[in-house]
Amino acid sequence: MAGQADNRAPYAKIAAHYTEQITSGQLEPGTLLPSIKNLAEEWKVSTATAEKALRKLRNEGLVRGIHGIGTEVLDQPAPMSSGSQRQDRGRRTGSSWGSGERSDSHRADTLPAPLEVAQALGIEPGSNVIRRQRVYRDRHGIVAHSTSWIPGRYGELIPQLAKSERLTGGTSLQLIAGATGLPISHRIDTASARLLTVEDAGLLELDPANPPTEPVVVMTAKFIDADGNIVEYGVDLGGPGRTWRTESEVSQ
Repeated sequence: MAGQADNRAPYAKIAAHYTEQITSGQLEPGTLLPSIKNLAEEWKVSTATAEKALRKLRNEGLVRGIHGIGTEVLDQPAPMSSGSQRQDRGRRTGSSWGSGERSDSHRADTLPAPLEVAQALGIEPGSNVIRRQRVYRDRHGIVAHSTSWIPGRYGELIPQLAKSERLTGGTSLQLIAGATGLPISHRIDTASARLLTVEDAGLLELDPANPPTEPVVVMTAKFIDADGNIVEYGVDLGGPGRTWRTESEVSQ
């Protein structure tokens, strides 16, 4: 069994393996996962570790336990990722995609900064900014529409930032840090919810005349380098039905 080359606990590696298979569609809804005993034998771990891996999948809403039958794969959209989660994933793996995700509709242009964007970036309204947009999808549809706002001066250092294509050589943050020699030192995240506007519906490829009535998740992230410069402001608009989830270890 090929595990991931990282420092995660064995139960987390097992859970990550099945998370990838479930969210990518390799394991269809209704499929039964191996029993605790079979998992323990396959992964060469204790039954307690195997049970903990299945419990993690249940807690994430990916599977459910059926008494006397086993652990069944559920069918539901995966949570969206925040800009910071995508940054962490990009640093670890070289890709900002989540399990089972892909991105398309990559567009970039340079325009005068709208007031909200100028305030977020700490620049004068009307200053040149680069707007990069993309759509993240999985087998359930659109996960999120993502927009990155970058001060125009970075486009002079890295011309591909202003081109309507997927970036090569790293994420925008990695490219900027490499060009300036200033690593990203901290970031500021927000999470909120709002009803879809007509413009939002268009970004999510929905019928603007009949948008969903339930609120959607909106995530923002500001990334700041070691000199205190705000190098990017990201806005992620979640697709209908998408939630946001974060996880951390609790010290005793």
